[in-house]
Amino acid sequence: MKDKLLNLLGIARRAGKITMGMDPVKSSIAKGETRVVLLARDFSSRSASGIESVCEEWGQECLHLGQSMDEIGMAIGKRVGVISVNDAGFAKKVRELCRFENEGGTAL
Repeated sequence: MKDKLLNLLGIARRAGKITMGMDPVKSSIAKGETRVVLLARDFSSRSASGIESVCEEWGQECLHLGQSMDEIGMAIGKRVGVISVNDAGFAKKVRELCRFENEGGTAL
């Protein structure tokens, strides 16, 4: 499932449907562009709590991924710990893949 999620993030990046990095993601949330926020497994807990509080303030969903910043960086071309998905279709698929992964599913 990790490969599918990372591939999807790569496609979303090429389509221009994600925002990467702390300040750009906060700005995207405040503008109402964000559909879901994703945090890398090894993102610092202090930074993660900052993003989580912004998400909570704006009523935005925030998901913790099982992938590291390096893995995400290989998929999207930039090493980041926080990403916002700004397209409803991509966000829906990301949620499905994350839910499947969290339920202990295995890749087909």
